[in-house]
Amino acid sequence: MLSQTSPRVGIAKACEALGLSRATYYRQRKGQSDQKPKVPGACRVPGRALTPEQQEQVWDYLHSPRFQDKAPPQIVAMLQDDGIYVCSVSTMYRLLRSRNEVHERRSQRAASTASRPELLASGPNQVWSWDITKLKGPKKWSYYYLYVIIDIFSRYVVGWCIAEKENALLAEALIQETLLREGIVPGTLTLHADRGSAMTSITVADLLIDLGVDKSHSRPHTSDDNPFSESHFKTMKSRPEVPARFGSVEEARILFRELFVWYNNEHRHSGIAMLTPAMVHSGIAPQVLAARAQVLADFYAAHPQRFVNQAPVPEVLHPQVWINPPLIPVEPSRDPSGDNHATAA
Repeated sequence: MLSQTSPRVGIAKACEALGLSRATYYRQRKGQSDQKPKVPGACRVPGRALTPEQQEQVWDYLHSPRFQDKAPPQIVAMLQDDGIYVCSVSTMYRLLRSRNEVHERRSQRAASTASRPELLASGPNQVWSWDITKLKGPKKWSYYYLYVIIDIFSRYVVGWCIAEKENALLAEALIQETLLREGIVPGTLTLHADRGSAMTSITVADLLIDLGVDKSHSRPHTSDDNPFSESHFKTMKSRPEVPARFGSVEEARILFRELFVWYNNEHRHSGIAMLTPAMVHSGIAPQVLAARAQVLADFYAAHPQRFVNQAPVPEVLHPQVWINPPLIPVEPSRDPSGDNHATAA
């Protein structure tokens, strides 16, 4: 019918009036006479494809005793050395994949699943963190190595040394000396570190076992698992007294000996209620905070008009310090409408 009206009104207007696309009209008009019948599930085979006989020849080579343990690139190269070419490397791989004969024959090491360290300190000498950082030497590519052991509860530097190399034996000596000086009782301390070569050495591991100290390590490539050492290094190395380069290892030792005295005894740390690490480590922090509270109370009694809402109070020292506190579990809850929502427990 459309073909009868098209000479008078035109194909475009006729298709528009009938709600029919012109492509559909032309396809129906052309018909299916010039199209080859389609076989369900069949696909086009390119003219360059190997014939079944050629494929069998390739399979014979692949399964032969000479080539059964060789990779396709080796097989193709060896056949070419013999003056034979049957197919390309990619075609050989494609044939192997079609029969699921391409796979890793060697046992592969499973990916490491390091656990998330969760360490709690409610007082000094319960959890220590230690690390090593580089200090630039007098020449390019020359370094000195600063070893530091810090108590995560008090932020007190309990041990340190500077050496010309990073060495597990030096770390062992520093740890042993620090443990003896602090009087650590076996079974009461955890020593946390990242996964540097000195930290994971058998020398240090054996020492900790002998002295009854638990060891803990950060997850690979996770600097947040050792935040106290990283933060301490940033504070110390950004001090104005620290030069861009040290002229000698003795110069570095002299400077950091003074810096650690300042850090432990004078530096007011924001993470411990603006107390010094020595105050917290020695146990006099409650008395210092009580004295601060009395000063504020006396001032409030004399000048209450200076404060609008409430009397001033000193900062509070947190009773617990964590390396990675436990994650808060999330449990689903159902509201009256029947929809599920996740709520933090």
